[in-house]
Amino acid sequence: MKSLTFVDYLFIYSLVSIWMLLLMNIVLSLSGYRYYRKIIDENLEDLKEYPMVSILVPAHNEEKVIGRTVKSLLLLNYPKDKMELIVINDNSSDNTRELLKKIKEDYGEYNFTVINTDKKTGGKGKSNALNIGFAISKGEYIAVYDADNTPERNALRYLVNTIHKDGSLGAVIGKFRTRNKDRNLLTKFINIETLSFQWMAQAGRWQLLNLCTIPGTNFIVRRSIIEELSGWDIKAIAEDTEISFRIYKMGYKIKFMPKAVTWEQEPETLKVWFKQRTRWAKGNIYVLLKYIRGIFKNNVKSVIFDVFYFFTVYFLFLSSVIISDSIFLLSLFTKIEIHVTGNFLVLWILAYILFILEVFLTLSMEKGESNLKNLILVPLMYFTYCQLWMVVAIKGIIQYLKDIIFKREVKWYKTERF
Repeated sequence: MKSLTFVDYLFIYSLVSIWMLLLMNIVLSLSGYRYYRKIIDENLEDLKEYPMVSILVPAHNEEKVIGRTVKSLLLLNYPKDKMELIVINDNSSDNTRELLKKIKEDYGEYNFTVINTDKKTGGKGKSNALNIGFAISKGEYIAVYDADNTPERNALRYLVNTIHKDGSLGAVIGKFRTRNKDRNLLTKFINIETLSFQWMAQAGRWQLLNLCTIPGTNFIVRRSIIEELSGWDIKAIAEDTEISFRIYKMGYKIKFMPKAVTWEQEPETLKVWFKQRTRWAKGNIYVLLKYIRGIFKNNVKSVIFDVFYFFTVYFLFLSSVIISDSIFLLSLFTKIEIHVTGNFLVLWILAYILFILEVFLTLSMEKGESNLKNLILVPLMYFTYCQLWMVVAIKGIIQYLKDIIFKREVKWYKTERF
């Protein structure tokens, strides 16, 4: 056998990294499947006394969706005297303010407050808006929903019941589903991605490690925690991930309650999808670099795992895909050779099959999702939608570095609505 070259070592690195993440996701999916099977028969029980809950909804130029969201929140199956809804109309320039005013008049018997910010007090992103709403809230627990959400009627009760009965929980997250999944091919892919690579992974992480990461919506957190943390980090554009790490460091757990479901609108064009996902990538890189330096300082296992997980996704896996794709393209047009022995075509085909089986396992747990259309879409998704994630991650890293080099103010991009 010829001596290995630098290209050979790069190839080995990419192969090991890709398979490491693939196997990690398979373990999480199998564990998530166990968790779903365990919790599927649990019934919603009444509490002897329901605690006060404040629901915060940041809203910036949300005239297309805010009416439906507010009405669904006001009509949640929760004692009305134990719930307050606070909508932060964050420096909107559209008709959001007028719509909220009309809803407040129509639902005057409900505990519903609208905060209207201006250029001085608002317009600085979701974290700032949440801090403004939290400042006037009264609830023992704080629930957060995005402005495009329509939660199922029992969603809040599932969240409250779960956290109120377990003092070790700092927060409880529910699940969001894709409301406009049948709009086009992109939304169908997003629906599959959300179910498999987000919620099945969250379920697996809870089953294996008793940890989850807060999403941007449909979650509840103890008021005392937000007070101790002095609110949300206004520099974090992935404020949900960032506050999760701080809750971990306080010694609390974050639990996943999949029966608390909300339906949200997802991007319907690639342009909007790219902007949203790039913000996610850039925000998660900020969190990763913020906490990786002191990863072993407090020896918090949940922080260590999540830092390792984000590092694997955004650096090891991304660099491995770039390397493997580059070597493949170079081999087509140059005389570059791989001297590592082995049938790598078989490994690639096996990875592809495992990817498909992993996603199929997830879809089997959701009513109406294990259908012929999705069975056709999943194999196609690997070569199309999944590859776009590589572009998003690269773009997020570049934008993050530009912000650091040019000392630019980090701006929070709000997803456009349809």
